[in-house]
Amino acid sequence: GERRRRGGDGPRERPRERLRDRDPKLRQQQKPPRGSGRGRTALALTAAAAALALGLAAAVARWNRWSEASRLVTPHPAPPAVPPGSTGPLASPTYFWGTYRPHVYFGMKTRSPRAVVTGLMWLQHGGNLRHTSEQNDGVSRYGWLMHDGENFGVQEIRDEGLVLRTEFVKQPGGDHGGDWSWRVTVKTEGKGPAPLLSLFFYVATDGQGTLRPVLENGTRLAAVAGTAEELGDFTLTFLPPTGEGGEGPKYASYNFLAAGVPGLHRLTDLVRQSLRESSVFSPPGRPRRRFFGVSSTGGLPGEPPRGQLLLHQVTLEPPAVLEVTLESGSAAGARRGRLAGPALSAALARHAATFEQRFEDTFGLGARGVSLPQRRFAQAALSEMLGGIGFFHGHSLLRSEHREEPVPGIESVLFTAVPSRSCFPRGFLWDEGFHLLLLGRWDPALARDILAHWLDLLNAEGWIPREQILGEEARSRVPPEFVLQHSETANPPTLLLALERLLPDAPLPYLRRLFPRLRTWFEWLNRTQAGPEPFTFRWRGRDTDPERFLNPKTLSSGLDDYPRASHPSTQERHLDLRCWMALGARVLAALAERLGEPAAPYRDMAAALSDNDLLDRLHWAPELGTFADFGNHSAAVALRWHRPAPVPGRPPPSPQLRREVREAPRPQFVGALGYVSLFPLLLQLLRADSPRLPALLGSMRNERQLWTPFGLRSLARDSPMYLRRNTEHDPPYWRGSIWVNINFLALRALHGYARAAGPHQERAAQLYRELRHNLVANVFRQYEATGFLWEHYRDSDGAGQGCHPFAGWSALVVLAMAEDY
Repeated sequence: GERRRRGGDGPRERPRERLRDRDPKLRQQQKPPRGSGRGRTALALTAAAAALALGLAAAVARWNRWSEASRLVTPHPAPPAVPPGSTGPLASPTYFWGTYRPHVYFGMKTRSPRAVVTGLMWLQHGGNLRHTSEQNDGVSRYGWLMHDGENFGVQEIRDEGLVLRTEFVKQPGGDHGGDWSWRVTVKTEGKGPAPLLSLFFYVATDGQGTLRPVLENGTRLAAVAGTAEELGDFTLTFLPPTGEGGEGPKYASYNFLAAGVPGLHRLTDLVRQSLRESSVFSPPGRPRRRFFGVSSTGGLPGEPPRGQLLLHQVTLEPPAVLEVTLESGSAAGARRGRLAGPALSAALARHAATFEQRFEDTFGLGARGVSLPQRRFAQAALSEMLGGIGFFHGHSLLRSEHREEPVPGIESVLFTAVPSRSCFPRGFLWDEGFHLLLLGRWDPALARDILAHWLDLLNAEGWIPREQILGEEARSRVPPEFVLQHSETANPPTLLLALERLLPDAPLPYLRRLFPRLRTWFEWLNRTQAGPEPFTFRWRGRDTDPERFLNPKTLSSGLDDYPRASHPSTQERHLDLRCWMALGARVLAALAERLGEPAAPYRDMAAALSDNDLLDRLHWAPELGTFADFGNHSAAVALRWHRPAPVPGRPPPSPQLRREVREAPRPQFVGALGYVSLFPLLLQLLRADSPRLPALLGSMRNERQLWTPFGLRSLARDSPMYLRRNTEHDPPYWRGSIWVNINFLALRALHGYARAAGPHQERAAQLYRELRHNLVANVFRQYEATGFLWEHYRDSDGAGQGCHPFAGWSALVVLAMAEDY
């Protein structure tokens, strides 16, 4: 096939040979000269050499493809940013145990690749089994009210008239991360008979560790005696329930389940399959009621077990209080008593008081006169982000442009906050930089640890997959079309945005471990996302089916369906990426100077990318009066219904919504005023006296364009793509909604311009005050009304939209309240 493409010596020569044999004139013309034997030999040798050269070229091409694909799954050669052993129970006892299972309503695990996991399920009989937090499962409110990210947390869950309060406290001791205790308080809202409720407390292993049940009266699982490599010996004790406020014992029925586990992602299925409506609740002097109780099973059919599950089911009528304690065998000598009952109440009260004082010391909202309800809201926003930190282990599934089949990536671990416990309980690269702005203010050491974990995902090329789907539990929550990570796809380097804030106080040894990785990552971005001209950049990986989308998406930019050039091409210049690269060069220059490394290349690049005249030449669109992308673009596009041609013998095909281009595209600036247009301001690349600032400030304050009473909308109301669907099943996303992360960047920038001497100082200050008020007031109002932070907010009335809870970058509202930029 290779020779045919290159015009080799295959069958195409044969028709000419046959024609020459038939035509005497042609035979005469082709009569070989004297000495033709040597000529034939020379021709044969030449042909053989050519064939050999072609074969070698093909072999070299195959080798290069293999080599590049191999580097895709080769770790970066620099020493790891997270030193080996530094996350273990001895080196990091504070962060060893945690609520590192953000996808479940309540559960804990260790920072171990094959961790022992614990969790809670519940079932209101007549309702659904609750375990993993799902977007549309009918739970009306849930979220952490307090969580310090280390030793303590309080969460409230409201589910169809049921109120659950989950609390935990850790206490140090021993060599395996110390002890912890849970308290789950259940009560009902409203009047009427109390529903029958089952609470399921479980412990499970996944590939290592053993569990042994300790039964009481042969029916109640009183405790689990376990051992694991990183936990040593431990005992998990399930205390009998009491009435609310410790009012003596509470009548309950008990069931237990011991089963093999094919994988932690199948825990809910395993428990649901084991339920049988054969158990009886028989309180003294009260009617008997049947309920669904677990019955022992060998596991799920056809799925060999990989670990163990021991589950304790308690069935009762609320109100009630239940406690669970984990006691480490190595902490026995230092333990003064079990952390339960009054001792647990006292510990919870101490931690709550400490949390409130630390919160005030960090953010100073009380001193600023912020109302108590708003302070409680801010505490919950921070706590939900801290309670959404997870520890993941596994490998990504990667697609290389040099290889047809996907390949498993590097076996990795990741310690990260997640955008949303219900929708996105996994790591996202550009989200994490925003998360770390808040986490770094609360706990710089925690933020540094998370940042180092992300940089250890770097491969030999310098690429980090933008979405981290590590392990079967994470993969079970992702639609198949989003599992594959493409090796040419980047993401905004927001980790550098966070590093800029962490840099002044970060220890030098830590920064030295980070520097080789950051340098390689930045070089990869600079090399692979280069644009058509010097100092221009282009996001790779735009959608490749232009007829399907009104405007092909650019997932790599993080702004998904924000309008770009209508016809993707290599001639595009993307404004936001250029600004991100300017920020990256600036931060790397500062980092290099701090470490005594050569900083001039980064300083020079930062200066070139921040040059306002060059920025004008490449991205200022005079006809639009704003900064813009450039590319092969047509504004005359629309989605139209199209009926495909019928196929004989088959049913008539369904109509499809396809793009129609009414005017041919041409190279031009893209007429889409919105977040991308603001990037030179958002990342503060414009001088304080820039003649372009008035136009951008005017667009921000213009109600026909970006201004709303709730924050800045993502796309101007007078833009052709405003609130337009991208496909039949693809509603607008970044085409008008209000997003907190970009509004935070706007507040941060306006705050900076309001403090910088220049002709636009007062205008920036006034805009800052108004925008901050609008954003904070709306996010708080929506939280009060719904109980959630939301992914984005509707520009017409401020209503929360998209995923909830979304205490990822939406929690940046806390920094806006504190005016901490």
